[in-house]
Amino acid sequence: MDFSRILNFSIKIGNYSISVEDVILALLAILVAKVLLWTINNLILRGFFHRKKIDSGRQYALKQFISYIIWTLVIFVIIEIFGVTSMIWAGLAALLVGIGFGIQDIFKDVISGIVILIEGTIEVGDIIEIEGMVATVTNIGIRTSYVETRDRVSILIPNSKLIINQVTNWTHNEYPNRFLVSVGVAYGSDLFNVKELIIQAATEHPKVEKDPSPSIQFTNFGDSSLDFDLYFFSKEAFGIEYVKSDIRFSIDRLFRENNIQIPFPQRDVWLRDTKKKINI
Repeated sequence: MDFSRILNFSIKIGNYSISVEDVILALLAILVAKVLLWTINNLILRGFFHRKKIDSGRQYALKQFISYIIWTLVIFVIIEIFGVTSMIWAGLAALLVGIGFGIQDIFKDVISGIVILIEGTIEVGDIIEIEGMVATVTNIGIRTSYVETRDRVSILIPNSKLIINQVTNWTHNEYPNRFLVSVGVAYGSDLFNVKELIIQAATEHPKVEKDPSPSIQFTNFGDSSLDFDLYFFSKEAFGIEYVKSDIRFSIDRLFRENNIQIPFPQRDVWLRDTKKKINI
């Protein structure tokens, strides 16, 4: 059997011809790509992920990124094997001009996903605040990421928003975060006692850090109240609103027990009788 004749057997399609050898080389390129991907994912990246303790979201994103690169190279190799490079490039040029504006947001999201993957600024399990919303990152993809809000609602966020917008990552801080509770008391209150009671309400809470200890500032002589800001540190970033609520309950209880009033806005209205005479 003459294998050279079999390998050189070709089918003509327009101005191009595809031989059996070309098909075999293309299939071999696909096989090499699959073997290469298996080797990278199972023999190289698995150990790397374990040593660096990389979360599942970044693992998936990195695998997808490597997969895109390898398969893109395989496609160009196959195009080169079949000898239709010029025709493909001409078609791609026309296609990209037509849809370039349509895919620019997708491309921006993909690039942002790669940046997040490389920098590691946001990871699965992090508690972030974006556009006033506090949420936990549950998954990071190559184009989009999933977060879960305090209401247990899963939201899909394009990766570009995590790069371009201002994002607060509460998890990456090695130290407890500082939070604020504001309170006002009536004029004439014993301010030394007020200060002690507000500090007591904070220090009694189990999720408020003892070091640094809570502190208080007398901020303003308000229209109806003397205003104070309570500053305290806590590691409870995701559920901090419940901590603040507990502290407010405690402040209200302690104030009632010590006859300290939390005022409400009041206005004095003065009436004057002008005794106007009306002629009809």
